[in-house]
This record gives sequence, C-alpha cells and structure tokens, in this order.
Amino acid sequence: MPLGIFGFMALWSPFFILALVFVTVVYFLVTVKWRSSFKESAPLSFKEAAYFILAMILLYAIKGSPVEVLSTILFSAHMTQMALLYLVVTPLIIMGIPNWVWKAAINLPVVKPLFKFMTKSLIALIAFNIVFSIYHIPLVFDHVRTDVTMHGLATVILFLLSVFMWWPLLNPADEDIDLSGLKRIGYILGSAVLLTPACGLIIFAENPLYAPYYDPEEFMKALALCVPVDTLQGLTLTGPELFTSMSTVNDQQLGGVIMKIIQEIVFGVMLFNLFFQWYRKDMERQESQSYEPIADPAPTD
Repeated sequence: MPLGIFGFMALWSPFFILALVFVTVVYFLVTVKWRSSFKESAPLSFKEAAYFILAMILLYAIKGSPVEVLSTILFSAHMTQMALLYLVVTPLIIMGIPNWVWKAAINLPVVKPLFKFMTKSLIALIAFNIVFSIYHIPLVFDHVRTDVTMHGLATVILFLLSVFMWWPLLNPADEDIDLSGLKRIGYILGSAVLLTPACGLIIFAENPLYAPYYDPEEFMKALALCVPVDTLQGLTLTGPELFTSMSTVNDQQLGGVIMKIIQEIVFGVMLFNLFFQWYRKDMERQESQSYEPIADPAPTD
C-alpha cells in the first residue's frame, strides 16, 4: 500500500517547514543584522552558515518528510531517524551556531549552572545513553509512541541531552571542559560501548518488542501522532504488513543494526578528525622548529 493514502499534510508537513524557515531567518538576523547588539561578536563564517543550513535541511528530511510517517510503520525507519537526529543533526547545529551566540546564551542566569553541570563529560555521556536506553524499553516505548505529549517531551529531552553529550567533544564556546587529548578518544569509545546494550537487545530479540509495530490498535494510535484524524477515519489499516513484505522481527533487527552502524560511522569520523588535528599540530611544531634561527656561537678570546 502506498504512503500517498495519508495525504500531503501528513507526508510533507508544510507547517514544520515554515517553522524551520522562521528559525533560519532568525538565525541570520541574529548572526548578521543584529550582531552589533552583542558585546562580543564576529562575522558569520561560510562554514558556520553551511553547517546550520545543512542541519535544517536534514531535520526537515527526517522529521517533516514521509520519513516521519514511515517511522511509525517501520522500526528500522524510526531508528534511522533517531540516529540521524541525535548523532548528525545535533553536532551540525552546535557547529553552525557561532561561539559568541553560544556564550551569550550559556551565560544567562538560569542556563549557566544547568549547562555547566550537564556538560561535565561523565554526566553528559551517561545521561544521554541511559535515557536513550530507557526510551527503548518496550513498556516505555509503547507509551511514548502513542501519546502526543509524551512523544514531544521525550524528543525534546533527548535532543537536549544529545547537545550536552556532544558539547565536550565540540566545545564551540571555549568553555572550561575537562576533556582533552586521549580523554576524547575514551569519551568517544565510551559512548559507543554504552549504546551497545540497547542495540544488542533489539538486534538479538527473537520476538517483536514494540506494540505499535505489531498490534493494530497501538499502530493506529501511533499513526494518529503524525496523520490527521480525518484522514485516518477513512482508512482501514491492520498494521505495518500492509506497507512492507519484511517481517516485524527482521525490521526490528534491521533497526538496531542501522542505529549501531550510523553511530560507528559518526564516531569514526570524529576519531579520524581528532587524529588529523594531532598530525597537523605535530607537523606545524616540526616546521616551526626547523625554521628557528641558529644562534651565532659566542666569540672566543
């Protein structure tokens, strides 16, 4: 059965794209037109603007396009969406917002103590991975995916925790971060390890774990979060099997594999970039030493 039965509003979310356009306009107003209103500011670089625009495009692709509806039909699409949102979109947004904007936001009275506490490397690392794992406990997942308030709240909480998790690695505002050198490698490897149990449970489960993907009633409740009620009332659906030939268990296992693969790719890029930075600094150090003038020998009597 084609996804077109859900209609244009559900598949392409025009209100969501308007919201993203509004956010993008505000971004350029703050970073370009209103920059002089900040005590500390710098011209917006091409790289920062490119990162932010790419983040907005990718955010619409995974939350405003048919992928959003598909994520309620296929668990593998849901895990792809989660991986891209928290492992790709979040760092792009962090790198896309200029340092001086981050500093202005972080130094707000209410934000500063919370941000300082939550971005401590150990807390940031554990908080995101624990909440992500709890989210995918079947009892919790079934409730969150069928309740619009809980679903929105969980998305916001996980996004904020992903910002805290990425902050010690990216550190765009030059704050005091207790993470440098080999600790960064340990941080990346630690994050990969902490996410493994949740992915392993999903990959090696022999039975379907999540009711919205096998129970017709829960399936319709989940669809109601992204498809207008009027559209659903005119449809008779029994479950995801109408849209795919893949079994529920295989789809579930594929979701766990996709999540782990995307995580490994993202963290692999981070490790490569870290080693490249070390190599470049070492080459610069060697070049500076090779060009140091040799002092003339002291005159002898």
